[in-house]
Amino acid sequence: MAKKQKRNITQSATPAGTRAPSKATPVAYSSSPRPMTSMDFNPDYTYVKQDLKRIGITAASFIGLLFALFFFMKWFSPLFILK
Repeated sequence: MAKKQKRNITQSATPAGTRAPSKATPVAYSSSPRPMTSMDFNPDYTYVKQDLKRIGITAASFIGLLFALFFFMKWFSPLFILK
């Protein structure tokens, strides 16, 4: 494993007559010219519904398969037991 190296960060010195700039205030950018209201937020979750439906169908089919195997093993197991 390689050794970690520390990097030296140098800070630029400001000239004596100038003042260092303070942190800039964040500017909110908007792609639309009007303010966003609660009516504008309309997420589309159709892919989530499709995935949940597919997961439900898969789970139900596996549970049905387990029940079918249970009854198959219960009814036909005496045929396979040697006496």
